Amino acid sequence: MAEFTMELNDEQREVRDWLHGFAADVIRPAAAEWDEREETPWPVIQEAAKVGIYSLDFYAQQYFDPTGLGIPMAMEELFWGDAGIALSIVGTGLAAVGVLANGTEEQIGTWIPQMYGDANDVKVAAFCSSEPDAGSDVASMRTRAVYDEAKDEWVLNGTKTWATNGGIANVHVVVAVVDPDLGSKGHASFIVPPSTPGLSQGQKFKKHGIRASHTAEVVLDNVRIPGSCLLGGKAKLDERLARARERAKAGGGERVKNAAMATFEASRPAVGAMAVGTARAAYEVALDYAMTREQFGRPIIDNQGVAFQLADMRTSIDAARLLVWRASWMAVNGKPFTAAEGSMSKLFASETAKKVTGQAIQILGGNGYTREYPVERMHRDAAIYTIFEGTREIQRLVIARTLSGMPIR
Repeated sequence: MAEFTMELNDEQREVRDWLHGFAADVIRPAAAEWDEREETPWPVIQEAAKVGIYSLDFYAQQYFDPTGLGIPMAMEELFWGDAGIALSIVGTGLAAVGVLANGTEEQIGTWIPQMYGDANDVKVAAFCSSEPDAGSDVASMRTRAVYDEAKDEWVLNGTKTWATNGGIANVHVVVAVVDPDLGSKGHASFIVPPSTPGLSQGQKFKKHGIRASHTAEVVLDNVRIPGSCLLGGKAKLDERLARARERAKAGGGERVKNAAMATFEASRPAVGAMAVGTARAAYEVALDYAMTREQFGRPIIDNQGVAFQLADMRTSIDAARLLVWRASWMAVNGKPFTAAEGSMSKLFASETAKKVTGQAIQILGGNGYTREYPVERMHRDAAIYTIFEGTREIQRLVIARTLSGMPIR
C-alpha cells in the first residue's frame, strides 16, 4: 500500500507537465470553436490519440498508479484546458470503468480496446444508466434485459438519456433491470457491441455548457446481444440475485451494490478533479486580469474587495484538490469510504467550481460576461459538476446516511 503524499514523484510531474502542454497548445486554442459548434471535436481527440493521451495504455497507467493520483492529476490538467473538449477525450473512461468494475478479465481484454480504437481510427464508448424517469432514483429504472435461454442471448428494451457519446459510440455499456422485484439490486450491466441492430440515437441535447461533448438519448428496441456480453457472467449474476432475494425475505441485511453505483463510486473523485481543473483555470484568468487591469490609476487587485476574493478562490481550490487526492488514494488502496469521502470530494469540488467561476466573472466585470474572455464559458461548464454522476443533493444524502447509519430521505 502506497503512503499518502502530497508530493508528486518525478514521473508524475513529467506526465503532468506533458498533459499541461497538450491542454495549453491543443485544447485551449480549439475550445471556443467547438463550444460554438456544439459538436464532438474529433480532430482534437485524434491529436490526443496520436500523442498517446487518448489510449487504453495511458488510461491504464494512470488508473493503476499505486498513489491514486494519476487519474485526478490527468483530469485536472485536461479540464484546465477546456471542460467540453476534455470530456470528449475522457468520456470513454466512464464506460471503461464500468467494465473494469463489473467485468471478467476476458471481457476487459476484449471490449476496452474497442472503446478507443487507434490513432488512425479513433472510437468512443458510452455508459448508459440514466433514464427519463430514473436519474438519481435508480430504483425507478425501466430498461429491461430478458434472457433468452434457447439462444443464450439477452434482449434489451428501453430508453437511456444523458449518455455521453450516446449513439455515436462504438461500444455502449448499458445498465438494465433483470429482476424488477429487487429494485436497484436487480440491475446488471451489459455490453452492446458495435453495429448491433435495434440500438439507435434518440434526441441529441443542446446544453448550457460542455457543448463540445456529445450528450444524447440511446434507444434500445429489441436489442439482442450474446450471453457473453453480460458483465461478470451469468453465474455471478445468478448468485448475486439469489443473495439479494434471500436478504429481501429476511427483511434487509448487508447492502448489495448495483452495477451503476459501483461505477459511480469509482469515478466520483475523478469528477471532483475535473471541477478542480475548471476552477483553477478561471482563477488564473481572474488573477492575471486583476493584476493587469487598472482602474482609478492602480491595478484592481490593489483593492481588498478583489484581492480577498482571489484569496478565497485559491483556498477553496486547494482544499478541493486535497479532498479529491485523499479519496483517490483511499480508493486505489482499498480503504473504505467510512465517511463517504468520495462523495465529499465530488460535492466540495463541484461547488467550488461553480463559485470560483462565478467570482471570476465578477472580477472581470462586463468583460467576464462576454465570450471574448473564457470565464463565461468556464462558468457555464462548471454547472454540470453539481449535476452529473450524482447531484449535490444526492452527495449530501450519501454523506449523511454514511455518517449516521440512518435511512435519511
